[in-house]
Amino acid sequence: MELSKEKSVRDVMKRGVITVSFDTPVSEIAKLLVKEEISGVAVTAPDDKVVGVISEIDVIKFFDQDWDTLTAEDVMSTFVRAIDPETTIRKAAKIMRDLNIHRLLILSVSPAPGIPIAILAASDILRASVE
Repeated sequence: MELSKEKSVRDVMKRGVITVSFDTPVSEIAKLLVKEEISGVAVTAPDDKVVGVISEIDVIKFFDQDWDTLTAEDVMSTFVRAIDPETTIRKAAKIMRDLNIHRLLILSVSPAPGIPIAILAASDILRASVE
């Protein structure tokens, strides 16, 4: 188990970031999370920069409101922590623990630095630790 903690997140991350625009209705985001069997999405501004993330719990916080009138901008968390793919699983887990967050955005290093390429969820780290 010790060896898996020193692997890079590149070895366990799920490639591809599902994004929604900041004006996407929450009802569509909820359907997307269920359909894609994911726990979070990145939110992008019109210039395609990531401006937030939305998790299942972010949606659930607004359970009693009309999801058709709420948008991603209304429910997203604007605190986005990003790491590069060579970060170790151990360091990613420490970041999540220290910041009390459940997912990290993985950014490319090259050829186009800073482009989101994956989201690493706490469940990904847990899965890698027991395999």
